[in-house]
Amino acid sequence: MTTRPQVGAAPRACAAGLARAFAFLGKRWNGVLLGTLANGPAGFAELVRALPGISESVLSDRLGELCRVGLVSRTVREGPPVGVSYQLTDRGAALAPALEALASWADENLPAEPGRGGGC
Repeated sequence: MTTRPQVGAAPRACAAGLARAFAFLGKRWNGVLLGTLANGPAGFAELVRALPGISESVLSDRLGELCRVGLVSRTVREGPPVGVSYQLTDRGAALAPALEALASWADENLPAEPGRGGGC
């Protein structure tokens, strides 16, 4: 038996902003990469080491995407050797409390994946 909505009740709808946020942050590595950069600037090789399992090409793609939307900035350091550093912009840093809250919630409510110990 199906329940009919009450007369005059507004139909349920997801929050458009929440849907956009999870579509972007839920894209593999985006949220984790932002969370990693919340600890401070990092070079490309440091990010590869910090995110086991990410390929260099995927990391490059994700960093480019995060830069394009204004959440991460890329700085080239003069050499020798020339280096590149990535860090959160103010807009990216504004996500840090939400990412920390999600991580805490996951630690308390989601079981760790077997063999991964809950880490990346």
